[in-house]
Amino acid sequence: MKAEIISIGDELLIGQVVNTNASWMAEELNKAGIQVVQISSVSDEGEHIKAAVNEASERADIILMTGGLGPTKDDITKKVLMEYFGSKPVFHDETFEHIKGLFKVRNYPVTEVNKMQAEIPDNCIVLPNRVGTAVGMWFEQDDKVFVSMPGVPFEMKTLMTEQVIPKLKDRFGTTYIVHKTIMTIGIGESMLAAKIEDWVEQLPENIKLAYLPQPGIVRLRLSVSGNEEKILKEIVEQQSDKLYNYVPKAIFGFDDISLEEVLGIILKEKGHTVSTAESCTGGYIAHLLTSIAGSSEYFYGSVVSYTNQVKANQLSVSKTDIEKYGAVSQQVVEQMATGVRDLLKTDYSMATSGIAGPDGGTKEKPVGTVWIAIAGPEGVKSKLFHFGEHRGRNIRRSALMAMNMLRIELSK
Repeated sequence: MKAEIISIGDELLIGQVVNTNASWMAEELNKAGIQVVQISSVSDEGEHIKAAVNEASERADIILMTGGLGPTKDDITKKVLMEYFGSKPVFHDETFEHIKGLFKVRNYPVTEVNKMQAEIPDNCIVLPNRVGTAVGMWFEQDDKVFVSMPGVPFEMKTLMTEQVIPKLKDRFGTTYIVHKTIMTIGIGESMLAAKIEDWVEQLPENIKLAYLPQPGIVRLRLSVSGNEEKILKEIVEQQSDKLYNYVPKAIFGFDDISLEEVLGIILKEKGHTVSTAESCTGGYIAHLLTSIAGSSEYFYGSVVSYTNQVKANQLSVSKTDIEKYGAVSQQVVEQMATGVRDLLKTDYSMATSGIAGPDGGTKEKPVGTVWIAIAGPEGVKSKLFHFGEHRGRNIRRSALMAMNMLRIELSK
């Protein structure tokens, strides 16, 4: 079963509002076994809305619309849909009673504009909106379903969860779509593709593979559809297990779990503690670690040693080594790691020192040069990375690589 999402509103087209509704709807529809074939945004202009609905009906069986159902003059979706479906307005008493009840609780007067929201197209199925004043409207035409919902996210989500998706399942008898996401790190998309080429070649024809890269991480998503959910899950699990044999060190988790979550789980299971000494990452590793609930069990603290003075005074880094080798060097980053581990009395520590950019690079140490060190009971290990010229990406990738180095060390 195919669906299309149409988001209505000028605010989406000028970048004033990010269209999070559509991505959430697509995810929920996918879980229900409904394939989304297109997502589009259109302005608050009648002919544009009609054209979008008309075109969508040629591609999809289900057309879901959000936005333009408010009480003000710029909210024209209901009027346009009444013209499109040849509707007449009828006053819906139940909706008006609901509106009066909401306004009474809020101690607001019900105006004529609010009362107009109880006028509903005579040929639609009303989807009551228990958390707002604008009802959802369900139309059927030529064996296709058209649903209009408010653009307010929590109102739309309530309608989708409680009414729209259950009704769509009853109406169309949807199948299952099962996804399995394998999270990899430390290997670029093209190199990863080369390493797993044989595995890709033996994938069953009904399984789709998608590469979803982001800075430092490549997600591999397996997708399969059918009538037996249990069997579909077994199929993707089998293929996921086979993939592990090709890139065992690169896989750190599944189904969009974050690296900081995985690292936290390992640290808690092993009863180990960790600290960080951060120069080029400026505390970002500490931020990621503490974004996980319960991280106080294993994370003790951080020293953001952005200057050489802090490196020397707080982390006991040799001033001579800083002068001789530079702050971005193996010698300095290893001393940072051992220094913070000793200072905060943790089992392990991570340290970063690099040139995030956009300035500060040299011919010998260009922007993106980063040294990372891990210190633990068995000593200190370090590695040199070259990440590129984008400051934000360099900070993100440095933090991920540091956590991954510790993950691999703890997993031995």
